[in-house]
Amino acid sequence: MLLALLLTRVWFLQAVTKEETERIIQRVQSRVVKLIPERGRIFDVNGRVVADNKRVLVATIDRRVIADPQDRLEMFQRLSGPLNTPVERLYTRADDKRYDQLTEMPLAFDISEEQAAFIMERIEDYPGVVVKEDWRRIYPYGAIGSHVLGFLGAIQKDSSAYYKSLGYDPNERVGLYGVELTYEVDLRGVPGYIRYEVDAVGRIKRVLERVESQPGRDLQLSIDWKVQQFAEQALETQLLVRQRNEAPQVFSPDGLPDPQYDEVNYYKAPAGSVVVMNHNTGEIAAMASYPRFDGRWFTANVDAEKFAQVFPPTDDPDLSILVNRAVSGRYNLGSSFKPFVAYAALHSGQLPGGVDYQFDDRGTYKLESIPKERCDQGVKCVFRNAVCRATGAPCRYGKVNVETALAVSSDAFFYKIGEQILTERGYRAVLEEEVRRFGFGSPTNVDLPFEYAGTIPNAAYKRYLADRGVIAEDAGRAYYVGDNVLFAIGQGLLSATPLQVANAYATLANGGTLREPRVVRSVLQPGTRNKTSGLADLQTASVSQRVSAQSAKTKVPLPSDVRDPIVNGLRRVITGPGVTFDYYHKTTGENLFRNYTGVPIAGKTGTAQGFNNLPWNDSSAFGAFSLDATEPYSAFAYLEKSGYGATAAAPVVKCIFLALSGKWRVDEVVPADPLDTASNVAAASTRLRNPMCLVSSALDARD
Repeated sequence: MLLALLLTRVWFLQAVTKEETERIIQRVQSRVVKLIPERGRIFDVNGRVVADNKRVLVATIDRRVIADPQDRLEMFQRLSGPLNTPVERLYTRADDKRYDQLTEMPLAFDISEEQAAFIMERIEDYPGVVVKEDWRRIYPYGAIGSHVLGFLGAIQKDSSAYYKSLGYDPNERVGLYGVELTYEVDLRGVPGYIRYEVDAVGRIKRVLERVESQPGRDLQLSIDWKVQQFAEQALETQLLVRQRNEAPQVFSPDGLPDPQYDEVNYYKAPAGSVVVMNHNTGEIAAMASYPRFDGRWFTANVDAEKFAQVFPPTDDPDLSILVNRAVSGRYNLGSSFKPFVAYAALHSGQLPGGVDYQFDDRGTYKLESIPKERCDQGVKCVFRNAVCRATGAPCRYGKVNVETALAVSSDAFFYKIGEQILTERGYRAVLEEEVRRFGFGSPTNVDLPFEYAGTIPNAAYKRYLADRGVIAEDAGRAYYVGDNVLFAIGQGLLSATPLQVANAYATLANGGTLREPRVVRSVLQPGTRNKTSGLADLQTASVSQRVSAQSAKTKVPLPSDVRDPIVNGLRRVITGPGVTFDYYHKTTGENLFRNYTGVPIAGKTGTAQGFNNLPWNDSSAFGAFSLDATEPYSAFAYLEKSGYGATAAAPVVKCIFLALSGKWRVDEVVPADPLDTASNVAAASTRLRNPMCLVSSALDARD
């Protein structure tokens, strides 16, 4: 019976499960090494290679070989010398949770050909060790455009299931930020593999099968790296300038200096953003965010301690580095929002007589819908204009219409709109509905991750904030007239990203087409050739998808009788004239643009009040667009805690339009110096060679 059972089992193994048994034996006698594809390259709009690859060799080891602690110690001691890696570093890498514990452990990255040959020639001393080909991402221009490009990293736990479903190896590096993340699937390519026959101790005997990997698709950005560099230089230079400027003194209600704030306070100016876009196509020409970082830190193979020194964890938003403020910034807009309130008033028919309507601005506005007794009981009923330096009192502009109110930035004019567009329309959300046409309160759907949608003040949003404890519960019971009054001057619960505002100004500029902005122009077929070193030959590239040309767009009703007074008002912000009442009041941009020689533009300044309404917490905003059809650019700058819109953000935009007009020298883009891994700085400082475009008396500086 035993003999019969044995013979039956042998027959079963040789006949019934023969194929499965052979597969098991083959699996034991072979090892498969995945061939990681070369990642698609990224070019700027002119073909500059801004993200490239370098072929590297990586030494890995089968974790089963070092499962026993004693075996691990002996193996690491043997490998430490040939790999020039301390034993402690090998132990750290073995325990690193970024690497899947069920697959090969990476021992050392970017080893030399000599090191690889030494190990493979002595494989009997290093069982389980395999040298694999891999690619390292290279960013030739260092920190330029880093918030747009992004970086690579290990697959995160919350996305591991997604990448597993796409066939990714758990140890693969993927895009974690910027276009590297958005276009990960296009950039990655298709992996290949080599199947080796090995002996009992893991020595490779021969290659059984090799399937080559297929490189990823290339990307052509819409961004011009030369303009991008200039925008980053102008932004950082201006922030540093503002940090050396004293903020205005704080006065108490009796008109005397407030002793609580008697010390000298300087603007903190910690961060900011600039967006430049083609308003006819929606393509982004430049997108700068500060503080900057150098994407090469993510491929520098530094340890966790060093990385934490360069990118220290912080809860202070002023210090956050890995945040693209252009798409993730949450900002009040101040008066830079007024053009869209003017649109709401004109398009909805709120102003009697439309463009001919005039309001007598005497420096203050008293709410008309609140009974006097409630005002006497402490309800704020009087709202004031900004203080004029000449008088030390709220500015008085006399009779102003839409155009003039925009030119001199009359708050009182817009306070009146904010109240009456609500109270005279049955408390319907007319202002909200009208400004939403320009994209406020909704994501732009730009092809970048982590976009913030912004917020529009309304009753539902107030209740949401009250439920979360952000505002007092009693304040969240209803949407009040005061909320809409603040909404009308870009304050209160309104928030938006610089990209949203730039896109809204672009819609005004192009006559009413709201586009989905894009930072990628085209997805290209793999293998784009170089014309010269560092410059791709885009003429011979094969286009897989025209990204920017396929972006969605919607129409905003913008008839000439609505658009013209708004554009004329914004033009006067730049060129003047202002108004005369008591004395001559200049427009908010008249001084700054006095000697401006660039393409004609229209724009609006804005100052967003910060914490406790202290001057040094005020943030600066400025949006503008070209009036020349041959230079169809719109731009918006936001400088946090930097002061008035005309003195901080507007000079940055002015410099950019001078550069776009060819009236200001722009530095050539050159590859960055090697990354200094001994430094603890996320990115080397970058500044304008000639910063005089930032001041009001700048002349043509082409030379």
